[in-house]
Amino acid sequence: MNAGLRAVSRSPEPGGATRTIRTQRRFTAAAQRLIPVHCDTGRKPEHTMSQPAVNGVSCPGKVLTLDNMNPNVKRVEYAVRGPIVQRALQIERELKEGAKKPFTEVIKANIGDAHAMGQKPITFFRQVLALCSCPELLEDDKFPEDAKKRARRILAACGGHSIGAYSASQGIECIRQDVARYIERRDGGISSNPDNIYLSTGASDAIVTILKLLVCGEGHNRTGVMISIPQYPLYSAALAELSAVQISYYLDEDNCWGLDVKELKRALNAAKEHCKPRVLCIINPGNPTGQVQSRQCIEDVIRFAKEEHLFLMADEVYQDNVYADGCKFHSFKKVLFEMGPEYSSTVEMASFHSTSKCYMGECGFRGGYMEVINMDPEVKAQLTKLVSVRLCPPVPGQALLDLVVNPPQPDEPSYSSFMKERTEVLATLAEKARLTEEIFNTVPGITCNPVQGAMYTFPRITLPQKAIIKAKDEGYVPDMFYCIRLLEEEGICLVPGSGFGQREGTFHFRMTILPPTDKLKIVLQKIREFHLRFTQEFS
Repeated sequence: MNAGLRAVSRSPEPGGATRTIRTQRRFTAAAQRLIPVHCDTGRKPEHTMSQPAVNGVSCPGKVLTLDNMNPNVKRVEYAVRGPIVQRALQIERELKEGAKKPFTEVIKANIGDAHAMGQKPITFFRQVLALCSCPELLEDDKFPEDAKKRARRILAACGGHSIGAYSASQGIECIRQDVARYIERRDGGISSNPDNIYLSTGASDAIVTILKLLVCGEGHNRTGVMISIPQYPLYSAALAELSAVQISYYLDEDNCWGLDVKELKRALNAAKEHCKPRVLCIINPGNPTGQVQSRQCIEDVIRFAKEEHLFLMADEVYQDNVYADGCKFHSFKKVLFEMGPEYSSTVEMASFHSTSKCYMGECGFRGGYMEVINMDPEVKAQLTKLVSVRLCPPVPGQALLDLVVNPPQPDEPSYSSFMKERTEVLATLAEKARLTEEIFNTVPGITCNPVQGAMYTFPRITLPQKAIIKAKDEGYVPDMFYCIRLLEEEGICLVPGSGFGQREGTFHFRMTILPPTDKLKIVLQKIREFHLRFTQEFS
């Protein structure tokens, strides 16, 4: 085991405050030992603005140090790419250099990166993107005519007919129009205004942008933002960076990670003592927990948001990833408008979608959008100004998003192959979701809820008391200790549940279901064998 590695994890407390369970004590110490020496003295520089001369040569200290940098940045944590992932990368380098391990490769099941896990790109999408990137290919007979038509339309909307040009800050107009039409089709004809559509660098960038608009105040008047526990670390990281107050509400693990409005009320009332709650964030289908909310649940959440005068943020990037029988994706916008003008004309909301998930898995292109509803026109002008500072989202990502919201139609030559590829990807994910739940629930000490949607499972693990004591003695959170041991012994990289938040005294890990089916079976079997061995060692 890498003795230098220690984890930071935050555990939610009532009202949304967070506390550090363990720090990266030895990891930080090791990192400090790697600070470059200055002025050839062979000594580590002190954290001061200036230092005395050495041999007559002035040796000023660093302008920017840990002591004087932005303290909010130091509070940011992001477990999905945290210390355990850094160790996984180090192990990969060691394997390449010939180190002997009990395994031949590291399987990184820590992140929802479909293509990195072997999923093939959708052919039509890549054909159009290739044509947009290299317009000379428009003369090539190998490309279908509908792909060429899409490419010509996108290029015509770009400055200089090139996807290398900047676009409008809000996004290319014809693509925003296509997004609005997509939303209308998805939601059964409910109107969508392209002026309310903002294209973005994935959904993450849009989420952080909205939070920037919402966070204000000082002390007891500081903005409080309600996020689910377990949560996707983007939210806690963004709130830390913005110095907002995290209000943690717990999902019900015993009820398939369901959302109960009573828990929302409990969290809200507790938070009112030390902040001003203004925002409610919902992830549906859920990450890391994989649940799909019922229509009734969504209605209850919307009523709660209206009653408590909260801005609603609906993270819906997994909307095509629904697998379980009886489950169906309902967009928050659709339910909002079907509840009538009392809600549809008053509840302020932003919803988010991305090209990175669903059947596409095109994480690297960083395409996404948000739709804002009932936003004050003057605030909307400020939003437009804010996105203008970043010039524009990546234009290739915008082009890809256009294909997602406007895929081949039944009368076009690429339709049958597109539908075949799309159906196969989603069917395979559904099978892997079933397989994951089934195998984990055969392991004594592992309990796994059905993976109803999204791309992850968040099983609960029972750890022997001796293992918990051993972990704490070594400066680890217990489920981090478990995941580190799994990485070192089996080459499987997971994220401990403590990185997402969990109820006190419970332990979990998040694992993506994205590896190819054959490899997923190997991963599940290795975790099974490791868990039994680990439990026996500390029993």
